[in-house]
Amino acid sequence: MRRPIFSSILFICSLGWCGQPAPAQSGSAAGPQPKDVRIVAKDGQAAIPKLALYLNSPSLATRIEVVKQLTDLGGKDSIDPLITATRDSDPEMQLRATDGLVNFYLPGYVRQGPAASVSRVGAAIKAKLSDTNDQVIDGFVVVRPDVILAIGKLASGGNGMDVKAGACRAIGILRGQAAIPDLVEALHTKDNTVMYEALVAIRKIADPAAGPRITYLLRDLDDRIQSLAIETAGLLQARDGLPTLRSIVANPRGSKAERSALAAIALMPEPSDRVLFQRYLGSKDERVRAAAVEGLGRIGDPGDHATIDKVWKDDEKMPPRLASAFALTLAGNVDLAEASPFRYLLNELNSAAWRETASAYLIEAARHPPVLAALYQPLETGTRDERIQIARILAASGDAGTVPELDKLSRDSDNNVAQEGLKALRTLRARL
Repeated sequence: MRRPIFSSILFICSLGWCGQPAPAQSGSAAGPQPKDVRIVAKDGQAAIPKLALYLNSPSLATRIEVVKQLTDLGGKDSIDPLITATRDSDPEMQLRATDGLVNFYLPGYVRQGPAASVSRVGAAIKAKLSDTNDQVIDGFVVVRPDVILAIGKLASGGNGMDVKAGACRAIGILRGQAAIPDLVEALHTKDNTVMYEALVAIRKIADPAAGPRITYLLRDLDDRIQSLAIETAGLLQARDGLPTLRSIVANPRGSKAERSALAAIALMPEPSDRVLFQRYLGSKDERVRAAAVEGLGRIGDPGDHATIDKVWKDDEKMPPRLASAFALTLAGNVDLAEASPFRYLLNELNSAAWRETASAYLIEAARHPPVLAALYQPLETGTRDERIQIARILAASGDAGTVPELDKLSRDSDNNVAQEGLKALRTLRARL
């Protein structure tokens, strides 16, 4: 609805234009237009205070252009007006403001965030989230609490499901722990896209306190949601979900549910699960066998050592091989000989296909002091990829004694290795 001319005059007065000749770019009587915003933005960072005033414009197109220009300009002064823009009732404004805030902490995000594909049909919007959802800010990056608060409100109460889904994704990228209650509320929308994004965000934040709040989804009727809920429950050590997970293994809806549930149990096994894992060592599914070996390795019963060693020597599939190497490393086998399980995990840090799996195993294993100490030698002598990956592993699992090792790596003659060393050092110090 078009505002009365009197309202437009009040808006122009709010910009300090009353009683003065109208600027050349002032636009029509309806107030400043998008082209006026673009002209003002040419002044760079100095233009941000004036751009912020344009957020009061009666013109939606003008307000959207303000958010675009604020995002492009960036800088810390853009944060407050972008937070203000999240409170706009229009869904596109909410979506673009969210992407703009993420872009400040993760430069380049705006080119692939949901607002990059937004289209309008009247007052409604449609945006497509990319299939890749693995982005997170570095551990040493500190996000302003009011940014998380603003985006959290959109995750739980944004104008439309696309806005809520985009906000959930943003919270995960920013590791917004304070917004977990908003993510949990978003799970109750019953919109599969929103629920999926909320679960991914909870998984990225990795706060175990959130585990019990998602276990009701372990039997969700949507296979994609159920599988992700199962995996997340395992990662968050949601032990109250173990009875449900065991019942899923016993009576799975499908092979994927069975595999995911056994893997989740293997992440938080109890001694009584030992028999369950032993039974699945003979499965035809290589990932089920891997989960069974993982579980036995974490239980750590000496009586299973020979069984795990047999898998290591005889199984020809990569998942069980890596899982058995992990289990034997957990048991204290940190020999760096070429044919050793520990060396096998290190070698796979050079493999694009298996790097992520090997790294995850080593991050967990490095929480044990003997394994952590054993990583310092290949940190100096390994390949470029090994040293880069080990730096990241140490950032996640190192202790105070790791600081000198990463400090040395940050001065490596290989610039790529040195940069990763410095980043890992900053992350470790922030975590400690």
